[in-house]
Amino acid sequence: MSTVSIAEPDKEKVSFHLKPNWYEKYAQPCIAELLGSALFIFVGCSSVIENVESTGRLQPALAHGLALAIVIAVLGEISGGHFNPAVSLSVYLIGGLNIILLLPYMVAQCCGGLLGAGLAMAISTPVSYDNATGGAFNVVKSNEQIYAAIIAEIVMTLFLTMVVCMGAVNGKSRSPLAPLCIGLTVAADILAGGAASGACMNPARAFGPAVVANYWDYHWIYWVGPMAGALFTAFFIR
Repeated sequence: MSTVSIAEPDKEKVSFHLKPNWYEKYAQPCIAELLGSALFIFVGCSSVIENVESTGRLQPALAHGLALAIVIAVLGEISGGHFNPAVSLSVYLIGGLNIILLLPYMVAQCCGGLLGAGLAMAISTPVSYDNATGGAFNVVKSNEQIYAAIIAEIVMTLFLTMVVCMGAVNGKSRSPLAPLCIGLTVAADILAGGAASGACMNPARAFGPAVVANYWDYHWIYWVGPMAGALFTAFFIR
């Protein structure tokens, strides 16, 4: 009786390129934008509410800049790390964001702003919260300040969105240091322009505490200025 050896046929290596499902493509980035915005705005509002006079604008500048750099570094690979409707608009206009995600991103960012501002209120003392109007932007007190505030918001947002688009989106100039550069830009803008407008640069950052603290004085400035700055950035880069 002869022995028959049965050898297994060689298995061809098959590479499967799995396409991202709807959750990874659409839902997960929006969740990342909501979470990142909430954390960033929580830290930002808390730094303003609990700020002490001796530090001036240094404490909010460092808190905003560091928090933004961290959430971009951690969540940027999921959603792009926008956490700002003005950033999402500029990134979309230069071709870095699908139009299907533009409005959901903005909604997620504003909802994150509400969540972050609510958490900041929850951990603050009533006196500190009221004195800082919940971290809402209260620098503009009269119509005479509107012009300077709008110009400041346009220029500072132009600076921020240009760093985002050139440092994190553009293939030729993209840098691994983009999260740090973006965070430093926010910190520098707050130190430079905080007296003129409060240095918002982010409608979601303005919207969250405005709703929670019910403070709407000159709130429109913090939508018009940043969105105009984003449009200018897209115009220059495109």
